[in-house]
Amino acid sequence: MQLLQSQKLGIKPCSVASLPRPVIHVVQRGSRRIIRCSAVTTELPASLMTIVGSFQAVPDPMQRYKQLLFFATKLDVLPAEEHTQDNKVKGCVSQVWVSPQLKDDGKIYWRADSDSQLTKGLAALLVQGLSGCTAEEIVRIQPDFIAMLGLQQSLTPSRNNGFLNMFKLMQGKALEIYLQQQKEAAAGGAGAPTDASISDGAATTIAAGMSNQATDDSKLSSSSNSGNSSSSSSREESDTPVADSMRRKLESELQPLKLDINDDSNKHAGHGGYKGNANYSGETHFVVEVVSEKFEGLSSLKRHRLVYQIIDAEMGNPVHALSLITKTPAEAGMV
Repeated sequence: MQLLQSQKLGIKPCSVASLPRPVIHVVQRGSRRIIRCSAVTTELPASLMTIVGSFQAVPDPMQRYKQLLFFATKLDVLPAEEHTQDNKVKGCVSQVWVSPQLKDDGKIYWRADSDSQLTKGLAALLVQGLSGCTAEEIVRIQPDFIAMLGLQQSLTPSRNNGFLNMFKLMQGKALEIYLQQQKEAAAGGAGAPTDASISDGAATTIAAGMSNQATDDSKLSSSSNSGNSSSSSSREESDTPVADSMRRKLESELQPLKLDINDDSNKHAGHGGYKGNANYSGETHFVVEVVSEKFEGLSSLKRHRLVYQIIDAEMGNPVHALSLITKTPAEAGMV
């Protein structure tokens, strides 16, 4: 039996190992250079890549399942006082909590707990894979690695969905830490970019997670039904009902000077979410750029949350991943 022995993992402090086809854009704005990572970037921390490789080396689904249970035995205890609603993963069959600790080295170290041994294993996998990474490194990770683990056959659909929600919550918490770091650096005169110029890669694939974590399971179900209902009426008229629905809502609420909605679903054909919930159109992954006066005075995080609220029905189902670029007219050079 090929159980993964944690003492032999050889996991090193987090560094980023690039998988094929990362796309990075460098934008020069005056004296500032902004590095953007597009939605197709698939960078994994070396620690997480090691775990992915370990699971891929075990071809038998049952052995992978046992390997996951072994991970559960290595999860440190999460104090009861950290079993809060803010740390609780929504949309998971079992109760799961995740908590980040930002240490003096500028890196995040995670703790987690669950009332299920199997879910503990999933949590331990993420805890080991993401601990020792910076907030920005965690934010940039695509969820595609979940499919690479090859656990789909070993887990029920609800468990797979809970695992994804767990990862999204951790990314959401990492994004909040990242934005706070940028704010503090700017206030200290370190020359760091302000919230308005934070790398757009920081929003990659987090949208669905932050939207799902902001609502309870019943609301997600309601949003899903609403999204399916609103788009079904236009299926015969359009091949892109999801994009059309988002466009109508964003135009109505934000009165944007510019609104580009690009469907990147074809780039994620191997992803678990592709044509999963939106099987009538395959619209699951989007890159959305919005220029609106409504963003004046709002941080990047608040701008994103505003967008998520507007397209809440689509975020619950069928949109699986969304990369957002939000700018004011002045930031876009349109004034």
